[in-house]
Amino acid sequence: MSTEERREVKKKLRREVLARRAALTEPERERGNLLITERILGHQWYYLSDTILGFVSYGSEICTTEILENALQDGKRVYVPKVEGQEMRFYRIQSLAELKEGYKGILEPEGNTESYEYAPEEAANCLLLMPGSVFDPLGNRMGYGGGFYDRYLADREALRLRSIAVGFRCQQVESVPVEETDVKPYQVILV
Repeated sequence: MSTEERREVKKKLRREVLARRAALTEPERERGNLLITERILGHQWYYLSDTILGFVSYGSEICTTEILENALQDGKRVYVPKVEGQEMRFYRIQSLAELKEGYKGILEPEGNTESYEYAPEEAANCLLLMPGSVFDPLGNRMGYGGGFYDRYLADREALRLRSIAVGFRCQQVESVPVEETDVKPYQVILV
């Protein structure tokens, strides 16, 4: 399969799975949001982390609001992404109220606060949460086509950053078409 054919397959698969996710009922969505919050807040990596690199949910994505608010209340340093051109940087927030509409309408920090820069000695104390559109049982993940998380993780691969991708169970398929540039999260949690 050529690269172009693979991209078309991924595009079609993404559309189908995102339609399933969008069709979840409100009770299904609320249950999933509650379960993912419980799973992350109870996770050993969350407990061991001083720093959370989270994401702000958009559209029909699983909701991370409670996770981010709890992390702030727990005294953890919380950073969320801001798209800057073709790159993504994480900026520290003190409150979700600081966020403004940014890239594709997603709430982002303004980018005028401390940005997260990795140091190898800090990687063990940091947890990265990431969204996705499609997942498979082998832990492969498809994003939304921009490659932001793949590039971010590839640039920091030597640090072995703890990363967890989260989503709804309806987003899982038998197999995700993988490209050389795709970077797997260490764990995928679907509810």
